[in-house]
Amino acid sequence: MAIDILSIGEAMVEFNAAGPAAEGATYVQGYGGDSSNAAIAAARQGASVGYISAVGADLFGESLLALWAREGVDSQNVKRDPSAPTGIYFVTHGPAGHSFTYYRRGSAASRMTPADVSEHAIAGARILHASGISQAIGKSAEATVTHAIELAKKHRVKVSYDTNLRLQLWPIERARKVIHASIARADIALPSIEDARQLTGHDDPDAVVDFYLDLGAPLVVLKLGDQGCLVATATERRRIAGHVVTAVDATGAGDTFCGTFLARIAAGDDPFAAARQANAAAALSTMGYGAVAPIPTRKAVERFLADRQAHAVS
Repeated sequence: MAIDILSIGEAMVEFNAAGPAAEGATYVQGYGGDSSNAAIAAARQGASVGYISAVGADLFGESLLALWAREGVDSQNVKRDPSAPTGIYFVTHGPAGHSFTYYRRGSAASRMTPADVSEHAIAGARILHASGISQAIGKSAEATVTHAIELAKKHRVKVSYDTNLRLQLWPIERARKVIHASIARADIALPSIEDARQLTGHDDPDAVVDFYLDLGAPLVVLKLGDQGCLVATATERRRIAGHVVTAVDATGAGDTFCGTFLARIAAGDDPFAAARQANAAAALSTMGYGAVAPIPTRKAVERFLADRQAHAVS
């Protein structure tokens, strides 16, 4: 039986400030890493999910393995590296939103090699999900993700790709080259408007999706934050409205969107219906602190949408 979604990248342990950092905030320990967040979001929506990564042989690595076990994410393709640490990061909040401080240089995941990727695992998946961060954390990791994408193409496994641009990790010129080459090989492109402005030079959402369709991605889903998303194929495009909620932390919203969207695609939804579910899940994920803890279940998403529909009718 094929696994629905196989994600590849780096998972990290998160320390999220529950108040102003300048005032000696208490940090709540959680979990993060875009590809892991997306995997957990997909699992909470009912998809069968696996993960390819590496963690250190340390307490944080053990904690992540326990997290995936609880969430039903298959971690048999996560390597334990006794010579490298598990990455960690801190999240602080202010008027401009959230900001990150990372301690990931030389992490176990950044040292992954193509030999760490199981061709059998990829061949047994329906969708391989990767991101710009998965490639930006190190040259070895970049080669590993590129190798995984080529294996997916070899076995006719769909490739999903989230731009997730982080200019702290690599220069914009290199990011453009690698990210756009990956999207040219992808079946589903999941850029955000913030990333796309820097990567493509376009501000207009339609111009952005045209750019990525022209690169070769047959399906582009442009994330527009609380404005929803723009879903486009070569023959049809629709703006799917977002949801206004009382947001406190958008740390994992984009990853929640990606995981939910892919779970619904794997379940047989068309991309417009999948985007509707993903918008709702992303909105709900901003109502609590941390990347993972607020990710909603499928029942929570359906309840939210039903409630919104009832209010719209009344």
